[in-house]
Amino acid sequence: MVITASVLAVLWLSALLFSPTASAVSMVNDPKGFQGIPWGTALADSPDVTLVEATDRIKQFDLKQTPPRLGDITVETLRLVSIDGKFARAIVRYQGIKTHQLVLKHLQSQFGPLDLTPGQIASGLLQQFTWFGPESEVNLTYDVKRDRGIIFFASRVLAPKFEEGMAPDSDLAGATY
Repeated sequence: MVITASVLAVLWLSALLFSPTASAVSMVNDPKGFQGIPWGTALADSPDVTLVEATDRIKQFDLKQTPPRLGDITVETLRLVSIDGKFARAIVRYQGIKTHQLVLKHLQSQFGPLDLTPGQIASGLLQQFTWFGPESEVNLTYDVKRDRGIIFFASRVLAPKFEEGMAPDSDLAGATY
């Protein structure tokens, strides 16, 4: 019985440590864009951005402001993404537990508190936090092991267009080859 109890303890601990934890709440304040840039804006026309990557439909821009900032927090990168000429997503990457704590505090002050009560959020290697608004969605994923975070700010109307080219062709009975 001792071996069985030990095995169960190891399995339970592994599940706790390696399973992602998540919290999702409704937004208190939908920004309808990112840092004052409304969803749907033609980023290519803005003097405040630099085009850094482009395909037929998707264009990625960096803000000319350096260093990149989320509110008052210095972050590693901040990328604005448009599809079909319309601003649809912002991607923010950061590093470090102190920055992560500042980012969480900032996002909760902007969009509303998360439910961080015991049992709702546990300490795991991959933590995910999401705020849903009528027009916007904010999704933060923090990798504890790598000490890195990524945040997606997205238009709930425009962001699904990124997936349009990935849908299977109906003539191929669902196959994508």
